[in-house]
Amino acid sequence: MKNRIINIKSFFLASIVMLLLSVIISGNAFAQDTPVPETTPVKLKPVKNTFDGSYIIDNQTVNMPSKNTLEFSLQHRFGTINNGYSDLYGLFAGANVRFGFYYTLLDNLQVGLGLCEEKMQWDGNIKYALMRQSQKGGNPVSITYYGNMAIVSNDDPFVSTLDRVSYFNQLIIARKITDDLSLQVAPSFTHYNNVEGYIASDGKINPKMNNDHFAIAFSGRYKFTEKFGVIANYDQPITEHPSNNPHPNIGFGVEFATSGHVFQIFAGNYASILQQSNNMNNQNDYLASQYLLGFNLTRRFHF
Repeated sequence: MKNRIINIKSFFLASIVMLLLSVIISGNAFAQDTPVPETTPVKLKPVKNTFDGSYIIDNQTVNMPSKNTLEFSLQHRFGTINNGYSDLYGLFAGANVRFGFYYTLLDNLQVGLGLCEEKMQWDGNIKYALMRQSQKGGNPVSITYYGNMAIVSNDDPFVSTLDRVSYFNQLIIARKITDDLSLQVAPSFTHYNNVEGYIASDGKINPKMNNDHFAIAFSGRYKFTEKFGVIANYDQPITEHPSNNPHPNIGFGVEFATSGHVFQIFAGNYASILQQSNNMNNQNDYLASQYLLGFNLTRRFHF
């Protein structure tokens, strides 16, 4: 277990160093360009298509579609593969599905609404582009905020309606390193108004987990052609809970993109789809081969 923690920390450090080095190297390259006279106005153009879609496996990307764009997304997760042929490696097991609609109101603001099969959770979400990477000089990275509020709408018993609500907040920092390689890091904060409890020996009800949870995600894509690339995602929980600590997630897959569609198929050990559910509740351990197959399909309509 100790070696596992050390390896995870080493992975974090290496990923952060790589991202910082890319920024520094690019900054030096920009500095070597022919200086522009102060009297000449310079219009900084943002980098296009850091990622092709709004999702990369289990996380949102830094991308912000153009104004008046409507997106429809369908996300599907099969069962874990560890039952083998009995359920065709999870393909015939119970599945989890979510669909959502997103509309870009402004050049830097998107709002959305979705419904997830798991506990029939409705979620409203917002995405806001704080900064965009410049093609030359200017901003070395893109930064986007993503947040959602979800509410359980099935017949699970709760004391009050507010106990059904959870929140997710994420700051996404990304850089398009080359035309083919893009990387992003995304720290997140999850809050559940209500968590499961147990009755202690003194008769008091104690929570099994904290209401708040911090995590960090690392994602990347490498394109081999204009329409085909490979994608990867690693999610690491940070908060230590009294019990039921969630496992990290590792995901790998491929992506196919056209002007109006993005299709991803991948394997990972996150079974939920809403980010707060994955980050807070994941009990699938990749060391125990508790992987599952999933796919994301996004269709865009421009008005």
